[in-house]
Amino acid sequence: MDFAKNADWTNMYFKAFIRYFGPFSTYQGIKDKIQTCIEKIENGNWDPGKQEKDDLKFINEKLQSNSYQAGFANIKKKIKNSEIYEKLKKNKLSDKLSSEELKNRLKELLEFINQPECSETFAMKSIIYTYINRFWNGKCFLLRPNAKKDMREVFEKDFSEPFRKYLSADHKKAKDLCIDCGDPIGPKEKVSIAFMNEVGDDFTRKRSAFWDCKVDAFLCPGCAFIYALSPLGFRLYVNKFVFVNINNSIGALLDANSKIGRIDQEGEKTENKKYSQWFAETINILLREKQQELSNVQVILRGVSADDRYRLSIIHKKMLEIICESRVSDALTSLAKSPFTKIKDNFVNVHETVVMNLLQHRDQYQLLNQLLKENIKEESKNFYIFWVYEVQLWTEIVLTYLERKERNEKGRELSMTCGAMKKSGADLRKAIMTAKGMTSSEGLRGIEYQLLNALAVRNVNKFMDVVMRLYSAYGSKRNEDGHELLIPTGFVQMLNDKQKFTEYGYAFVMGLVGSYEPKKEEA
Repeated sequence: MDFAKNADWTNMYFKAFIRYFGPFSTYQGIKDKIQTCIEKIENGNWDPGKQEKDDLKFINEKLQSNSYQAGFANIKKKIKNSEIYEKLKKNKLSDKLSSEELKNRLKELLEFINQPECSETFAMKSIIYTYINRFWNGKCFLLRPNAKKDMREVFEKDFSEPFRKYLSADHKKAKDLCIDCGDPIGPKEKVSIAFMNEVGDDFTRKRSAFWDCKVDAFLCPGCAFIYALSPLGFRLYVNKFVFVNINNSIGALLDANSKIGRIDQEGEKTENKKYSQWFAETINILLREKQQELSNVQVILRGVSADDRYRLSIIHKKMLEIICESRVSDALTSLAKSPFTKIKDNFVNVHETVVMNLLQHRDQYQLLNQLLKENIKEESKNFYIFWVYEVQLWTEIVLTYLERKERNEKGRELSMTCGAMKKSGADLRKAIMTAKGMTSSEGLRGIEYQLLNALAVRNVNKFMDVVMRLYSAYGSKRNEDGHELLIPTGFVQMLNDKQKFTEYGYAFVMGLVGSYEPKKEEA
């Protein structure tokens, strides 16, 4: 408590945000582009094209933005060589300058913005308007009248000082309670929770939601300070924030949301990532880190765009069990190495689609059907077909275990039967190609389409009609072991079981199409 009452919370706040968000900030982007331009000039590679012109434009515009100019006005008397910044406003960097002059100006500009006061001010201006305002607004340095004021001073006044005073105050006579922690608060200590985005409206204008129109949604200064820290509780991955609510222990909660280690290294910020793709990749990383934490997990997500909202998702224990199954995790790892493939005229992220199907409790058969049909045209999807089917197969095995407590027996039966069905399809494929003297499978396309269409609509009769005709025509042939081709017993089991029809039918068609064994990754 002595520490809390005397700590420099404002200094720690600024250092923490710069330490974590600084590498992703516009300020860092400016420094990187300046350094790149200098290196090109020094290495004799300066040939101003579109990229170089765009880099100079970025440096000019970002450094002269309204927020940066307001920050500069506050530190102008504390820094050296302020004329360098003022010069930029009058005489912008241009590719028309000689290489030597441009290099000198870039170097002096880099030295200027690397001053501690400039570094903190410009970095925080970027962080405030890119990350912090996604969580709260309308208060402190995000209150419009305070935009040109010293950021540290307004934060100290609005958050740090009230927090310290609250810890030392006597609340024996306080009548109001904090809406969050329930601790007593005095009339001058109350902080409206409305500054938090998507938590409440302007309570001074909209009181009808409260009993007798009396607003009671107030925070104590302690909770208000913690809410001001809220962006730090989320990991920034790609262009999304994520908080994984594994709340069975504080240790697990901290570990799951750690900002140190491989998770952050893999989570480099790149633009234009689809939400679902990011979600799939993030969950994959989290599960590799925290496979032992097998319980329902709540994931809170928020994008960095101004119009993004909070998203709440639950990863159920069953899905964690499935993804942690070694065969499924192996499949996801393989697909992640080469996630994209072309289906018709579109490139599809197979890895993303598979993970999202798992998380949304959908099977993989629609995706598998599309890949199989595409493979009929040019046999280039075997890698994807094999691993997608592996995910579907082991999903069913794990679910069977969880629901019926018979994983070993049922799983072996399902795996062995589906393996036998794939082998039967492969043997029939070889027999047909041998009988017709084919060197490619083009002559099988019509048959494969008929079977896939029957599977897609679960038409058992149509499927069996095609299969019976095939075995009638080619059943007298022998497989590699010298045995006659016989209709697999799995077909008998699936006649009156729609689920087995789908499981065994796709296994058989995989063999017939030529996806019996895993192939190398698609180039």
